[in-house]
Amino acid sequence: MIIGTIFFFITILQHYLTMVIGTISVPLILTPLLCIDDSDPVRGQIVSTTIFVSGIITLLQASFGTRLPIVQGGTFSLMVPTIAILNTNFESCDQLPLTNMTTEEREEVWQVRMREVQGAIAVSAIFQVVIGFTGLMGILLTWITPLAIAPAVTLVGLSLISVATEKAAHHWGISFMTMVLMIVLSQHMRNVAVPFPTYNTSSGCGVSYVYIFKIFPVLLAIMLSWGLCAILTATGMFAEGSKARTDMTTDLFSDSPWFRLPYPGQWGAPTVSASGVLGMLAGIFASIIESIGDYYACARIAGAPPPPTHAINRGIAIEGIGCIIAGLWGTGNGTTSYSENIGVIGVTKAMSTLVSGMPSPGIFLGSGDAGNPPHTSALRSPLDHTDDMHVDYVSPPRWTSPINPSTSSSSLQLLTHTSSN
Repeated sequence: MIIGTIFFFITILQHYLTMVIGTISVPLILTPLLCIDDSDPVRGQIVSTTIFVSGIITLLQASFGTRLPIVQGGTFSLMVPTIAILNTNFESCDQLPLTNMTTEEREEVWQVRMREVQGAIAVSAIFQVVIGFTGLMGILLTWITPLAIAPAVTLVGLSLISVATEKAAHHWGISFMTMVLMIVLSQHMRNVAVPFPTYNTSSGCGVSYVYIFKIFPVLLAIMLSWGLCAILTATGMFAEGSKARTDMTTDLFSDSPWFRLPYPGQWGAPTVSASGVLGMLAGIFASIIESIGDYYACARIAGAPPPPTHAINRGIAIEGIGCIIAGLWGTGNGTTSYSENIGVIGVTKAMSTLVSGMPSPGIFLGSGDAGNPPHTSALRSPLDHTDDMHVDYVSPPRWTSPINPSTSSSSLQLLTHTSSN
């Protein structure tokens, strides 16, 4: 039971780490556009709000939406219209005398911008909810094919090149190193298995081989780059004020609260403008197209039947509700399905709405299943390819894993083969 519990939480942890990397990158890109200083503790509050809301929507999606083991998080599809709103409706942060302002005045500067983004996201998401609950998504599926999904996702990435270039320009050496590490780890070392010692009550001690570079290429690249920057900072290789230094935001730890519960309207009441809503609708459409592709990909990788039209309608509607919640809570972004976690399912074969739904608020505090996690045998093993995952697209799911119950608990989902002594 103890080993099964450990394996269960390791499976949860890998989904959480995969989700959180993409999720925190959205507010970190957004906060400078809101005129928030790098040393301002509110950056951490926005990040925590984003993760909190993402967890709520993941639970809703797994329970009432598509009911697939898919994780929800921040979306780059809404970043492009958000940048357009901030650049067209407000004065550039570089032209504001932020250093001469009081703390209250600086808060008002970024909160006015945040409230405008909040209102645009919340109101435009109503359109997404209507599309989902009225069944119009079924009609739109006639035109939303892979030929439409691929260019839409590609254009979203291309539109953010200017933002990536601006961030990379702070230190091109570290930026290139991070990119090279990411390419090497994800493409050239993906099939390298790293041995880890294991223990099983039936077979005793053994060695399990984990394809860690395939599972966490982004996380490992960031950790290696940050580690090198920390060494160069400690040895004085980076000049004072260099963006590559790791001690520039150390005050955030002492200035930030240990516990904080996000709540609706924490930055003030959202404001709504017609131009902001119309611009944000373009991002909502791109998010819808991207999510539809994720639904089919998740079902195929999990071995489940293709999601029917009514399941897709519910999924899109729930994502719309998620964007409304994100707008009211003040994340500065919306929510969408994460293709990264679908990739984790393909690697680990851990296909359960319980596993994907646990990296959410109240994982360890409020979840009724956290105190009594299911045995690892409830999770499908990568060694067993005989049964496909069963997904009930109609009835609300019970929070237990629908995977082959005969799978041995010794087969950890992170592993592809194990040898015992």
